[in-house]
Formats: sequence, C-alpha cells, structure tokens
Amino acid sequence: MKINPLYIKILLYAFVLIMISCSCKSDSHKEKQAEQQVQNVVVKTKQNNNLPSNLNISFLLDLSDRIDPEKYPNPTMEYYQRDAGYIQAVSEAFTDHIRSKQLRLVNDKIQLFFDPEPLNPEINNISNQLKFAITRNNLSKELLSKINDMYTSQPEAIYKHAIADKNYVGSDTWRFFKDKIKDYCIQKNHRNILVVLTDGYIYHENSKMKEGNRTTYITPQTLKAYKLNTSKWKEKMQNEDLGFIPVNQNLEKIDILVLGINPNEGNPYEAYIIKEYWSSWLTEMNVKRFEIKNADLPSNLKTVIHEFILGQP
Repeated sequence: MKINPLYIKILLYAFVLIMISCSCKSDSHKEKQAEQQVQNVVVKTKQNNNLPSNLNISFLLDLSDRIDPEKYPNPTMEYYQRDAGYIQAVSEAFTDHIRSKQLRLVNDKIQLFFDPEPLNPEINNISNQLKFAITRNNLSKELLSKINDMYTSQPEAIYKHAIADKNYVGSDTWRFFKDKIKDYCIQKNHRNILVVLTDGYIYHENSKMKEGNRTTYITPQTLKAYKLNTSKWKEKMQNEDLGFIPVNQNLEKIDILVLGINPNEGNPYEAYIIKEYWSSWLTEMNVKRFEIKNADLPSNLKTVIHEFILGQP
C-alpha cells in the first residue's frame, strides 16, 4: 500500500508538537521544583537561626532641635529629610518581606513612636495613621501600596509640623528604653526591631540623672567637659567608667538599628565616642544585634537598612 507523503508529514508534525509539549511541561515542573527547593532552604535557614518570620518594626523619632534646618543646616540634604528617607527604606524592606511570605504566615506590624509625645495633635494623628497590622485577613496589594505611600509622605509631614512649631523639648530616649520599649516594641513570636532616628545625643530635663560618671544623657557640652578629645578617648572612658546608666531590663528579644549619628564639629573623635556610648549601653542591656550608623544620605544607607531588616543575623 502506498502511503501518502502528506500523511507522513502530518504525523511527523504531530509527533514534534507532542514532544515539545512534554518538554515544556517537564521544564515547568522542574522550575516549580527549583522554586520549592529555594523556599525550603529559606524556611530551614530561618528555623536553624530561630528567626521568627513575622516582623514587628517600631520607629523612635527624636524631634529635638537636631532637625531644625536653621540651627543645623545641610545644603546637601537636610537632616529631617534624611530621617524621612531612612524611614521610607525601612518601609520598603518591610513590604518586600511580606510579599515574600506565604499568605497563611502573614502576621507583621509596623508603627512609630516619640518620647516625649509632641503637643501638636496633628503629629499624633499622623503617627496613629502609620500603625499597620497586616494579617492574612487584610493583606492586599492595595494595603502594601498604601503602607509604602504613607511611609513615603507622612514622616516628612511630621518633621515639618515639628519644625514649624519650634517647640523642641528634647529627646527622652533613655526613659523610653527604661519604661516603654518592652510594652510598645516587643511581641512574642515576632522578630522585634526598633529603628532609632537620632543624632546620638540624648537629653531631657525630666530625665537628667547621674550615678558616678554614668548618666542618662549626653550632650556636646558633656563630652567636652570629660575632655575626650585625644586618641586615648576610649581608654579614658574605660578607666573613668563613662557611659549611659543601663536600664534594668533584658532586651535580648529586640534588634536595634540606630541611624543619623551627627557629631558636633571640633572634635575628630566625637562620632566614635557617641557610638561607644550607644554600643556599650546596648551591650549591657543584652541587645544581641544592633548597628549604629552616621547621618549619611539615604541612598547610601539603603542597602545597609535592607540587609538589617531582611538579612540573617
């Protein structure tokens, strides 16, 4: 029987299509397997590091006169604008984290605090709008976009209100750590992170205490009085036990990111001294993971911020 050549071509064409289809399904299956393997590695890594997958991020803003563009101008970028940029970068890392999770695992929070609370009701109203709790029940693309939009525009609005008021009462950071950090910023089954926006100096008239050479505050005048202006500043600090009075709390369940260190000019060692004050204080309070960064441009610190929020300890 003579076979029609056209029939043979049709059979060959059908065979090729079947093989391509099988190959595509196989590739798709392999891709899904690879994705699952990556996900398994991420989960195992987190489990091995005892790192909860839920984030609880808090900001503590220092609204003292350090943000005053008239008193401390910076033509490259004002310091309050740098703060706003840092906050935006943290918000982006936060939403990136949520997007990477399975829906059933979503239980993440982000919020913002001051100490003392500003007298301006508009500032407090904005801070209330910046508190978000995201769960599987309310998660949506629109909500994540809203979080990023709010944390892009509203922090700068807070600073502008504070600057317009010119009611700079100082920063009671020490008392916040003593009385509020555990209640406000630490939750079970979460990775707790506090981002402190500060120039590194701490002062509030209602929390001015001294025990030996330990204090609840540091100011440029304080450091000048201690004459920490030589290369032996660290040795002098150790010998004279200079530093913050530690609070009687175990803060091992929270990570601390300090951004915006901005020493006064005149002492080339002042930035290192401020960082030593903070580093020793956090270590004495048993904070396991912390970083302290100068007031650099937000674009320069974005990678550092994302790695701190999203990276493994």
